[in-house]
Amino acid sequence: MYPFEIERPTTIAEAVAALTDEDAQALAGGQTLIPTLKQRLAMPERLISLTAIPEMQGICTGADGAFCIGGATTHHDVARGAVAFPALAALADQIGDPAVRHRGTIGGSLANNDPSACYPAAVLATGATIVTNAREIAADDYFQGMFTTALDEGEIITEVRFPVPLAAGYVKFRQPASRFALVGVFVARFADTVRVAVTGASEDGVFRWRDAETALTASFTVDAVKALTPQGDMISDIHGSADYRAHLVKVMTGRAVAAA
Repeated sequence: MYPFEIERPTTIAEAVAALTDEDAQALAGGQTLIPTLKQRLAMPERLISLTAIPEMQGICTGADGAFCIGGATTHHDVARGAVAFPALAALADQIGDPAVRHRGTIGGSLANNDPSACYPAAVLATGATIVTNAREIAADDYFQGMFTTALDEGEIITEVRFPVPLAAGYVKFRQPASRFALVGVFVARFADTVRVAVTGASEDGVFRWRDAETALTASFTVDAVKALTPQGDMISDIHGSADYRAHLVKVMTGRAVAAA
């Protein structure tokens, strides 16, 4: 590690002001940033911690019925507090290990947008809204590729608003060492449509599997996706070939439907 300063603002306005310094970096749970600092891949002079801002923590139900989670809410708190959205609670409970779940935050995960992270699948499958200090961003507009999002420099995720589906399920095939998703699928069924989001499989990051959405909207059954094959550039690495991941997408989608 190297010497740096750390600040703990207590309001969003203070955090935004602190981040105007070009040498400042936002620090949420630090599950990605701290290892990056240790390897000297990033060397900001100031870290602006977001963990002491009460208005960015907690879970509530909005006036429109949306399930709202503060950007600095930990995975552990989502897993224990999302009783009105069981599929999301189950997703949070599968992230990493207890140490990661007690430190990592939903806002930090979404800002980093790791191609194998779990939350992006839930956000995209439900059509959630990413709320920042400056605006609201629809899920379909937010994810822009591997580790790339619509966030501007210094913009902070303050809240995530999830429409609650009639039924939902999330299933992932874990990479045993990292516990990231080798492939993870979130299925959300609404009154007039079904949305399916896949994480861990594509070189472009999280994506919607449109063919599966069409098939499941017509028939919300495991059999509806058995004849389908996802298209696109699948990741191929030491953990699994592109064809293997494509097969896993289909299998995990079927299991997610069954879970829902």
